Amino acid sequence: MKTHTDLDIFHAVVDAGTFTGAARQLGITHSAISKRIAQLEQRLGAQLLIRSTRQMRLSEAGQLYALETRELQERLRNVEQEIAEGSGALKGRIRLSCSNALGKLQVMPLLLRFMERYPEVIVDLTLSDAVVDLVHEGMDLAIRSTAQPELGLIARRLATNHRVICASPDYLASHGTPRSVPDLAEHVSLILNLPGGFNAWGLKSLPDMRCGFLSNSLETLHAACLGSRGIACLPHYLIADDLASGRLIPLLEDIRGDGADTSIYIVRPETQILPRRVRVLMDALIEGFETG
Repeated sequence: MKTHTDLDIFHAVVDAGTFTGAARQLGITHSAISKRIAQLEQRLGAQLLIRSTRQMRLSEAGQLYALETRELQERLRNVEQEIAEGSGALKGRIRLSCSNALGKLQVMPLLLRFMERYPEVIVDLTLSDAVVDLVHEGMDLAIRSTAQPELGLIARRLATNHRVICASPDYLASHGTPRSVPDLAEHVSLILNLPGGFNAWGLKSLPDMRCGFLSNSLETLHAACLGSRGIACLPHYLIADDLASGRLIPLLEDIRGDGADTSIYIVRPETQILPRRVRVLMDALIEGFETG
């Protein structure tokens, strides 16, 4: 039977909101939970939980204790997992964040190979085009396309994210083909509606264009571009087949600046102890991008 630390029990109560819920989560009795919390409060010399017949809430001391020990609990769990794993079979859970299109098209094939090789590792992949707070969300890793990784994260560059200004043949047939940056003023733009959405398109200056569509998703911008709704700047990995088949036409390739492309990074929290399973996944992703 697993031995639960005082931190395990305290945070289970905080997360569940009741002794009964914590007991169910940990697989021990309500009375055992109550006894351990009482012993913890006695040892600390402070009341952590204010109980009544109807509800339970954290005291001021309890709020401080919960805040300051959450990361410590996670670090202890990682150290214990690292020791338990040793050189044996990898097991445990890895939480990974990535944008939708990048995750589906480039990361998921690499994860499938990793999971086939390490079947006892559970990969928990969150796809979101918004930037996820890794520490707050409890993520081990993230794959991001950005010009510059956030401060406070350990980053390793994986690849160049080549971006292409493009439009459909039908759109260009009805609106004309822009040959210079000023020509864009006569066209309709499709905009990535996210902070740091790189809507300068790698041009030194982007003229005012009529906005035809905004979205927080590259995949929906892609669909709008294929639907002849305007001109977009999209990652090459998303539209490679469309460019090859002629469904999309690249524009202004010869006059784009140094900021045209971004980089794809693998990032992780700076203060986190890295379990062996996470290190192995990082190595697999790095190798996959290098050889892919």
